[in-house]
Formats: sequence, structure tokens, C-alpha cells
Amino acid sequence: MPAAAANSPAPPAPATIFALSSGAPPAGVAVVRISGPAAGEALDRLTRRPRPPARRAVLRTLVDPAGGDALDRALVLWLPGPGSATGEDMAELHLHGGRAVTGAVLAVLSGLPGLRGAQPGEFTRRGFETGRIDLNEAEALADLLAAETEGQRRNAMLLAGGALSRALDAWQGELLALSAMIEAAIDFSDEDDVAPLGPAFADRLARLAAEVERWRGRAPVERLRDGVRVVLAGPPNAGKSTLLNMLAGREAAIVTPIAGTTRDLVEVPVAIGGVAFVLIDTAGLHGGSGDPVEAIGIERAGRAIAAADILLWLGEPGQAPAGAVRIGGQADRLEPDPRRHDLILSAKTGAGVDDLVALLLARAAALLPAEGEAALSARQREALESLDQSLLLAGKETDPILVAEALRLARAGIDRLTGRAGTEEMFNLLFGRFCIGK
Repeated sequence: MPAAAANSPAPPAPATIFALSSGAPPAGVAVVRISGPAAGEALDRLTRRPRPPARRAVLRTLVDPAGGDALDRALVLWLPGPGSATGEDMAELHLHGGRAVTGAVLAVLSGLPGLRGAQPGEFTRRGFETGRIDLNEAEALADLLAAETEGQRRNAMLLAGGALSRALDAWQGELLALSAMIEAAIDFSDEDDVAPLGPAFADRLARLAAEVERWRGRAPVERLRDGVRVVLAGPPNAGKSTLLNMLAGREAAIVTPIAGTTRDLVEVPVAIGGVAFVLIDTAGLHGGSGDPVEAIGIERAGRAIAAADILLWLGEPGQAPAGAVRIGGQADRLEPDPRRHDLILSAKTGAGVDDLVALLLARAAALLPAEGEAALSARQREALESLDQSLLLAGKETDPILVAEALRLARAGIDRLTGRAGTEEMFNLLFGRFCIGK
């Protein structure tokens, strides 16, 4: 070993961090987490007792090491690394959740040598950096914290539980095996004990590409996260705003007998049956009155109709855009023809509304991931597309050197998906989504 390398100082140990990881006090229980090389020593100094057995909650009196004053009677856990959430030594303090208790313990921790308060997402980032989770699982955890509907929660749980990560591990193993086969064919083609590639290689490569293609076809998470876009369209005074208010459960749009009351898009996020929707009321469509503001509203309504996931048409059935649900509205005072409409309802009396809700949920189910199937983010879909293209290239090439290069690109694509190859800016953006205690 060169002398310079032998005498070079060891890299500094990471700081030991702490934070309140539960909700803001007052609460029944406040959980404080400590992670890093000094976590065990901090726990020892707070309890003045032998360190408890790993992963067993014990009752301890916490004291201020400086003056010996009792801080709280709390449950404490010792979680040695690497088998912890961060991959480091960790301690957890389950305190009584009053403001004074929590504040006193955090103040004492801030005065201990080698400890500092955690930054937003720093606990999760350490878990990523130590290999406890990959980038997909970290993203899913952020989505789980932000989940507002049952569908969002289920999808985040699937990915946080490693649904995509397990597939990537299997693909990586298969790619390494295929790469070893092609490298052996290149380097030792003149040796008797190296078998030619033959059809088995192509079959394995094709099966891998088909599996990646199936994942590429998964639903986008943006629709699950942001909501299925339901656009209400039709002529003025067709009952669009009244129907939107009924579905939203509040007066989100102004309703008057005056034609053209709605001039701009009114977007209302709602959760129906555990599914996120965005209801969009639009300006009434007609030939125009010469009013420039009204013309802008009609133009925006046209763009919203084109971008709709589900279009509810409350106008003349024969004028409904292709694929629209033709609603016979205002059934309490009009007489819609059931032969020309898909649904007849009255937002005023509630007649037919249950049928509309059932239709919305059925249409949404066809647009969202099936039970047990994970939806993918734009980053994941883009990386899978690049991986798929590399595999297709490997399948088309006949030169073994070019096949080997295509497989190398495919392996690099998996590294981008897992976060083994990426940019610091992307990591900062992701982990900044977390609260301080995560």
C-alpha cells in the first residue's frame, strides 16, 4: 500500500441526528428518534442505566446528564445497525406527549456532544445511502406520507414494500447472467468448454424484455395522485355547476339562472369511494356572444374536454363528443329521453346520482391500477422505457460486442431506477419532501 494511502486520515463519522418523529405536541405519545454512531451513548447518558436488549421496549426514567433532573418516565428502544430503518445505530424515546416534556428532552439532546437536529428527510436519506431502501421505496414512502385516498395509500404501500424493487433485483440478476454469457462468448470463443449462445440466450432476453414491457404498461401514478379528471360540459344553463356542487358536497361553483355565469374552469378535488377525482366545471358552449372574456372561457372549456379522463355531457345527445357520458340532467323539471341518454338524473332531488357515482367509479377503475398492481411515476416510466430500448437493441444486434454494450446500458438503466446512479440535485428534491422526523 502506498505510504500516502496508509497515512491518509479515515473519513469523519457521520453526525448523530435526532428529531421528533411523531405529530406536534400535545399528543398522547411523542416519539423522538436518534440515529448515528453516538446514538447508544446518548441513550446511556439519558437513562444512566445499562443499555436495554436490542429491539425490546423497556421503561426508563430519562434524566438531564448535566444536572440529574428527571425529564420523563418513558419507553426506550435500542435498535443497533445495520438492522434499523437508517442502517445505523438508532434509539427511540417514547415520551409523554406534552409540549414541556418533548421540548425538555429535545433541548437536552441538542446539548449532547456529537448530536444535532435532523434535516427534513434525513432519516430516510440515511436509509437510502446505507442500502436499507432504494430510490423507488424512498419515493413510495414520500407518497405514503402524502396519501389522501385509499387508492393512493395502497399504491404507496405496494412500492414501499418493494414491489418494483424486487422485480428490478430479478432483472439485474438475469442481466448479469446474460452479460456473463456474452462476455464468455467474446473472450473465450476459441475454448472448447465455452458453449455458443444459441436460441436459449435469445429466449431469455426476449422474456426479460417482455417483463419490462408489462411493467411499462402500468398506469401512471399522476392520475392516482392528482385525481381522475371528470369534465362537465355542455351548453349554458344545462345544470353543470349544480351537478358539480352536488358531487363535491359543497357550493364550489356559482349557480344562477343567468346564462354564462361560469366563464372559467372551476376545478374541485374530491374523494369518492376512496378514489381521487378532479371535477371540472366549464363555460357553457355556444356560438358566442362577442364577449371576449366568454370566448376565452369557451376556448378553455374545449381544451379541458380534450384532456378529460371522463367527460360528462349535459347537452343535446347528438352533439356529444365521442366517448362522452350523455347525461339527461334536470330530470325534476325536464323529461330526458332514456333512449338517447346514458344516465338520467336530477342533481336537485338526487335521483340517478347513485348511478352516476357507480359509473364514475367503474370508469376510474379502468384507468387506475388494478388490485395489487403498482402505478409508476414519470421518472420510473422514463427509466423503464430506456431499459426496454436497450433490451430491444440487444435482441436485434448480431455482433456480440454490440450486444454486450446494449446489456451494459440496460444494467445502467436499472441503476438509475434504484438510485445507484443519479444526481445529487434529484436526491435533494426527493428527500426534501419529507418532514424533519422522517
